Amino acid sequence: MYIELMLIAIGFVMLVKGADYLIKGATYVAQRFGISYFIIGLTIVAFGTSLPEFIVNVISAMKGSTDIAIGNIIGSNMANILLIVGLTSIIMPIEVNLYAKSRDIPYALFASVLLLVLAVDALIFGSGQHFISRIDGIILLVGFFLFLFFVLSRSRDEILDEEVYEADYGFAKSSIYIASGVIALYIGGELIVENAVALARHLSISEILISSTIVAFGTSLPELATSLIAAFDKRCDIAVGNIVGSNIFNILWVLGISSIITPIPIFGWIMVDMGLVVVATATILVFVHMGVDSIIRWPRGIALLAMYGGYIALLLSRG
Repeated sequence: MYIELMLIAIGFVMLVKGADYLIKGATYVAQRFGISYFIIGLTIVAFGTSLPEFIVNVISAMKGSTDIAIGNIIGSNMANILLIVGLTSIIMPIEVNLYAKSRDIPYALFASVLLLVLAVDALIFGSGQHFISRIDGIILLVGFFLFLFFVLSRSRDEILDEEVYEADYGFAKSSIYIASGVIALYIGGELIVENAVALARHLSISEILISSTIVAFGTSLPELATSLIAAFDKRCDIAVGNIVGSNIFNILWVLGISSIITPIPIFGWIMVDMGLVVVATATILVFVHMGVDSIIRWPRGIALLAMYGGYIALLLSRG
């Protein structure tokens, strides 16, 4: 068991470093082609923080470990909303800008509701099977590209706190970054999936529990690091944008691709967990609309952490 946990931890490190290297290399290439920092930030960097979830899910889907795939996304999104936003708001009050409040968070809620609807559509139409099919995956991807269209159609004046990523290295070094990033992501993903499945069997617990807790927390490390750094730098609006964007990427892009590779069966408690993602996202939306200042302060952060604790307790009670 300890060897499996150690290998999972090594896999997490490789995922985080691999995503970092890939972002650095891709940023330089994008700059060489004259792509603006604005577009780089919204595409390469946003996608980079979701790469751990993406790699783990693709490998899980290819190996037929669909419980790992769905548990990872649900657990990651719950950790993003409840744990990371909760911790960040305790460190520093989070002021949510107008565009996240009126567009991005509602779209994240739409994505979570869409996933739940697609998961239960078989029940609605009288079939005994519940799964996210390849058709459902295509629908999720359409939703993802619509999100990109809406984001990229905004004027630059609407985007606050734009990050500028300077690449002070050449083509050869950027190529090494990209190659190293891809290799690290693949090996890290393999280590996590293989050893998460082995750990679940060793402990006689479900793959859903392992993927929704240990795997989900590990793949959320980039979002956690970004949000906490933003909080200490007193730029907490970045933290919310990072979390909301990551959750949208996870549901629409990552699960969309995963279900196209292999349809993902949905059983019992998974639909309950999907409903909890809807509730958690709706809670954030309510919090930012309470009052006139759109600020998530520490009492609400504690409430979010309590909700996350309740979610983990529910997972553990199911085994």
